[in-house]
Amino acid sequence: MAKRIIIILVIFGFLFPSFAFLQNQSVKSPETLEEAKEMGEEALGTAQKKLSGILERIWKEEVLPFWGKMWDGARGWWNSSIFPWLQNIWQKILGLLGKEVEKRKPVIEEELQKEKEEIKEEMKEELPKIGESLWERFKGLIK
Repeated sequence: MAKRIIIILVIFGFLFPSFAFLQNQSVKSPETLEEAKEMGEEALGTAQKKLSGILERIWKEEVLPFWGKMWDGARGWWNSSIFPWLQNIWQKILGLLGKEVEKRKPVIEEELQKEKEEIKEEMKEELPKIGESLWERFKGLIK
């Protein structure tokens, strides 16, 4: 019960001074629709100017430094814990693959030579046909 009373008194302690500030302000209510429109446009213009400056200041002074610190922390954590672990695994994989490549290197070289010979033979057969067909097309364009 005592907690509730204290909370209510604290809330009223914050609310009552704000009511006093409202009494000192003299706001003239608009008499016509045009005056209301002008007051609204004026208030909107002032709010836009002030709000953009406030948002820009908050962005530059609070948001960007905060995210910069977050990025630096994440990058430091990555470089100190995750990256060395991944690099170690990658070195093991490369070591195993390197051994396998060395085992299969002679077979791969033989297959490569066979492929080269096959391509050369195919090109010998196909080049005259390609040359003829190009010549025929060129003659067809001239006619």
